[in-house]
Amino acid sequence: MKLLGSTTSPFVRRIRLYLAQLEITDYDFVNLDIFSDQDRHILTENNPAKKVPALIDSERCIYDSRVIFRYLAQKYQQTAITWEEENLLTLIDAANDSLVSILLLNRSGFDTQEDKLFFNLQHERVETIMSVLAKAVEEKAFNQWHYPAICLYCLLDWAEFRQLYDFKTKLTLVSFHQENKNNIDVDESDPRK
Repeated sequence: MKLLGSTTSPFVRRIRLYLAQLEITDYDFVNLDIFSDQDRHILTENNPAKKVPALIDSERCIYDSRVIFRYLAQKYQQTAITWEEENLLTLIDAANDSLVSILLLNRSGFDTQEDKLFFNLQHERVETIMSVLAKAVEEKAFNQWHYPAICLYCLLDWAEFRQLYDFKTKLTLVSFHQENKNNIDVDESDPRK
């Protein structure tokens, strides 16, 4: 297997951590700079959506972290996640997507703090979702280190790394983040390295 991605992508990191949780080490990680012409070409050849991650397994290429998770879970005969966990993943993905949009807009020279509909909607979505996720942590929805918990950790750590959202006022999220810093391969996959 080969995983195409970027060390700074929270979507890629969650797959790397899930593979580590499954104790799968016989895969190649191809760290791409998706903004360079050469690496963008490699990515486009393997994923027409031009997004990371992409998982190549034999002749099959799987796009999108959520689909890659389902593929790996099925391949390695893991228990399916619950509908409640699916909903939590949808929230985590939506917050991630909004924060990625904000990051790209910032890098494109836009002031995303400006009072504009698109910017406001992204910030509102992230704030609402973070409140719901904080409540879910409080209700012990993320007490085990499973794929939804991995995804939440990657979201929080990436938001902190990119300085896109300050979750320090949500104490359950702060506690969750701190408690999981020592889980399997979290340090090794740290985007700051």
